[in-house]
Amino acid sequence: MPRPTVTVRPRGRRTGRALPALGALLASSLTAVASAPAAGAAGTLLSQGRPATASSQEGDGYAASAAVDGNLTSTRWASRWSDSQWLQVDLGQQADLTRVVLTWEAAYGKDYEIQASDNGTDWRTLTKVTGGDGGTDDLAVSGTGRHVRMQGLARSGGYGYSLWEFQVYGSPAGSTPPPATGAVKVEGSQGDWRLTVGGQPYTVKGVTWGPSTADAPAHLPGVRAMGANTIRTWGTDGSTEPLLDAAAANGIRVINGFWLQPGGGPGSGGCVDYLTDTAYKNAVLTEVARWVDAYKGHPATLMWNVGNESVLGLQNCYGGSQLETQRNAYTGFVNDVAREIHGLDPAHPVTSTDAWTGAWPYYRRNAPDLDLYAVNAYRNVCKVRQDWTDGGYTKPYLITETGPAGEWEVPDDANGVPDEPTDVQKANGYTSAWNCVTGHRGVALGATLFHYGTEHDFGGVWFNLLPGGLKRLSYHAVKQAYTGSTAGADTPPVISGMTVDEASSAPAGGEFTVRADVRDPDGDPVTYKVFLSGVYASGDKRLVPAQWRATGNGTFAVTAPQQLGVWKVYVQAEDGHGNAGIETRSVKVVAPPVGGTDLALNRPVTASSFQSSYGDCPCTPESAVDGRADARWASDWSDPQWIQVDLGTARPLRTLQLVWDPAYARSYTVQVSDDAADWRPVYSTSTGDGDVDTIGLSATARHVRLYLTARGTSWGYSLREIGIYG
Repeated sequence: MPRPTVTVRPRGRRTGRALPALGALLASSLTAVASAPAAGAAGTLLSQGRPATASSQEGDGYAASAAVDGNLTSTRWASRWSDSQWLQVDLGQQADLTRVVLTWEAAYGKDYEIQASDNGTDWRTLTKVTGGDGGTDDLAVSGTGRHVRMQGLARSGGYGYSLWEFQVYGSPAGSTPPPATGAVKVEGSQGDWRLTVGGQPYTVKGVTWGPSTADAPAHLPGVRAMGANTIRTWGTDGSTEPLLDAAAANGIRVINGFWLQPGGGPGSGGCVDYLTDTAYKNAVLTEVARWVDAYKGHPATLMWNVGNESVLGLQNCYGGSQLETQRNAYTGFVNDVAREIHGLDPAHPVTSTDAWTGAWPYYRRNAPDLDLYAVNAYRNVCKVRQDWTDGGYTKPYLITETGPAGEWEVPDDANGVPDEPTDVQKANGYTSAWNCVTGHRGVALGATLFHYGTEHDFGGVWFNLLPGGLKRLSYHAVKQAYTGSTAGADTPPVISGMTVDEASSAPAGGEFTVRADVRDPDGDPVTYKVFLSGVYASGDKRLVPAQWRATGNGTFAVTAPQQLGVWKVYVQAEDGHGNAGIETRSVKVVAPPVGGTDLALNRPVTASSFQSSYGDCPCTPESAVDGRADARWASDWSDPQWIQVDLGTARPLRTLQLVWDPAYARSYTVQVSDDAADWRPVYSTSTGDGDVDTIGLSATARHVRLYLTARGTSWGYSLREIGIYG
């Protein structure tokens, strides 16, 4: 996906000038900031002594080569006195670029771009600076190229552009820089913070980690290839060391997490009383100390993260004033953990993640030993900056999860389930999130985007960059954000306009039609797969292969499942190069239509028993003949049970349709009667499997009874609807 133009003011060292005040920073129109160098220092100086050219020079003593000769005080390049001037250097080979340092003379660039090129002709922008104030601009960049250029846009005064030195840092393309060494610190002052590793600036360009630690050696080179320098975990224990080792081997740092209850969901993992449960708190402190001591010296360790979404999650355990007390107690305990970590490991920062910025006042009040804050934010990630400003906070922050809008943030579709964003919308979500993070210059220290996972299930398709190991548009969007380029990459097929013809009325076991416009940007042949997920119908989050057939022109005839409810249908288009486009829509599976009139509709009905108060009950017998799929009859949890309908007069019977709730009958007999006393069987089964039973009949009777003798579950019997057709 194309990356929007980024407008920044440079961050870093300023020669002979005061740092801008916080108010000026917040009032500026900045939209992004250049990313900091990748893990392992800021790279090698690549430009010194290399061939340099310029659009012009002021005179014989101000050649382009003077800006790459290593002399910061005596020689300089100076351009003619107009705005559109440039200076470029040929590094001699393709390089992974991490940093550009411009040491200006008094005639400096107010607005300019740092650009890269593979051939010296076609240029792409790595970062854009507006409102520069001269001195030394130390810019962290991400991208690749052989040629690097300063393209002037606006001068600071009436002279041209003049640079004492133009320095480009990085490493030969494809090489893995060694991990940075030395202490990790949060440095700077209010509104001008930075994270440093061994004294070098470090912006977290990360992903949350999904694969097993055993698979880390196989996956981390791919993480690195995306331009990521950091991964985030939620738990740290004896299984963490192989992950740290593999990360260090790939020049990647790790945010080591520690789980606290409740958390992650939010509110899962049990409830703890942080006022009184001393045993739990002591156990946590012991466990944290154990693993901090074990991994504090590991070269991959970047920082420690204590807890995940627990301040918000406590609302699932407590309410009212007790909730407030527990939130204060929890954040106070987080401070105890942070203090414990600092005592063991003063060389790495400590943070704590929550799911809303509303947790930050608690941390500010009760956890002063945290070095920075952290928050998971998806749709509202671009609001975090304003929340920080409005709250008057005095510590920087990380975004520890972000990406496209989640299931809990999107509107429902026509079938009443969350309307999942498209591939294009998801990719744009990552791009927007990263731009908003980097736009909070001097405060936001980076992000770990959610999620570097390979699960091919409901959640995996919604959020994973590589579900089933296949690269999505989102994967390429993250790579574009982190490296500045996806040049030469084969990209996924793009699916647009996906629709389901029978979206609200697909007959169980019958076919429904899916339509989609599929185009591959690279012209690759596309192969298709179609999946179904019962996440909303049954809670099963797996994607199972559907029975389907292509009918031409981007249409697919898909066989609906037997189980009623709202399902998700997925079209997956693969290009044969490890990429996939995946789109999904919901489809409501309903009972197959039966011809004729439903003779049982709203007729008198009786049953052996019914549930008066359980779950969604009362579940009276009348609910089985009211024509509503959202109401049901439910019996006691015993055998046998029965339910019968009085049709009012003897009627010819041709079809019986039973729409079961999950609590179905394995064995039952259909009986008919003229007087509700003498019953004769017309159908019987011992292999019932629930869902929908459509049974042909050939009888005439006034009364119809289901005599239920063996349950298919441990519950009772439950019917959504009984339809009797003549």
